[in-house]
Amino acid sequence: MALGNNTVNILLAEDNPDDVEITKRAFQQAKVINRLYIVRDGKEALDFLLHQGEYEDGLKAPAPGLILLDINMPKINGIEVLKTIKTDKSLKYIPVIMLTISRKDEDIIKSYGLGCNSFIQKPVDFDKFVSVAKEIGLYWGIFNTQFPEDRSLRK
Repeated sequence: MALGNNTVNILLAEDNPDDVEITKRAFQQAKVINRLYIVRDGKEALDFLLHQGEYEDGLKAPAPGLILLDINMPKINGIEVLKTIKTDKSLKYIPVIMLTISRKDEDIIKSYGLGCNSFIQKPVDFDKFVSVAKEIGLYWGIFNTQFPEDRSLRK
């Protein structure tokens, strides 16, 4: 299963190496075959998205069609990254899923208030996480219509 088509890239912003590996394995088992780019903290996520620092070369950081964003990250937390994404003209239409262990009502309220598309609490059980990965693939790949790639339409 591919999100929309094989060209849709997924950006995973996650600082925990175990969670990165679990996410990769869950997507493989769920047969989500889209390219997964991984950044390890909030600053790196913004550098990737804004083509700054080590990601100045756009080929190294293609535009994602979906962002999976952890809240608790070093340097810049996920809430601040989300705020930047949703206030930037060229980024605000990219769907963002907050994928986090946080169960705090304030994180949920802030995330939706800033424009996240979904807030998913990471399941501890791997099989449940595979189910979450399948649901992400089904919804964002089959049912959801992606915003047009033409950046001139993003005003």
